[in-house]
Amino acid sequence: MKKLISWNVNGLRACMQKGFKQVFDNFDADVFCLQEIKLKEGQIDFSPEGYFCYWNYAEKAGYSGTAMFTKTEPISIAYGISSEKHDLEGRVITAEFEEYYVVTCYTPNSQNELKRLDYRMEWEDDFRGYLKELEKTKPVILCGDLNVAHKEIDLKNPKTNRKNAGFTDEERAKMTALLDAGFIDTYRYFNPDAEGEYSWWSYRFHAREKNAGWRIDYFIVSEAIKDRLKSADIHQEIFGSDHCPVELDID
Repeated sequence: MKKLISWNVNGLRACMQKGFKQVFDNFDADVFCLQEIKLKEGQIDFSPEGYFCYWNYAEKAGYSGTAMFTKTEPISIAYGISSEKHDLEGRVITAEFEEYYVVTCYTPNSQNELKRLDYRMEWEDDFRGYLKELEKTKPVILCGDLNVAHKEIDLKNPKTNRKNAGFTDEERAKMTALLDAGFIDTYRYFNPDAEGEYSWWSYRFHAREKNAGWRIDYFIVSEAIKDRLKSADIHQEIFGSDHCPVELDID
């Protein structure tokens, strides 16, 4: 069985001060993906023993960025989605393995007053196209902070957030389109009715203490590997970021 972990660390250097290495070691994952590392090359020395390490930095300092650590050397690695318009922010790493691709993604946030919503809509269509293109070769395991709570069950306060970034009708419809294109939200596959299961909490208003959160971190897989899914978990007990890690176990 393979264990995959995904975590938006909200700044890896800050997370390192809050026990990141111990969490990393304790999981002993086969693949460990990070989003929002907020690093430039050379700003951190983290190369865990027994892992191949891949980093995709944003051009802008202290912003975005992704990383992937894997025990098995990938057949190939790709950074971004082959689009000049989308690939300056370090948002995607794709590792090709024998039986599937693993893609880690930090989806653009639509931001306050939805000033980036139009860009986000373009991103969603282009990214979905990228995943479908990969699927022509082999199945896909997508993980990351996808910056959307799909259904009302996926956040504490759906009514008051309906027009806010991450829960707009437009963003939710794009997630529906992704799933309708032949992908499975693994957490909901195993836990269709689970409530109060969130992966992100605002740092304001004691949101985490009150569990006033959102489920915006996902493992999403091609229908073709549905029968190999073993379990999907959200590790709310782990601190160090405003997000917690999510897990997928697969045969």
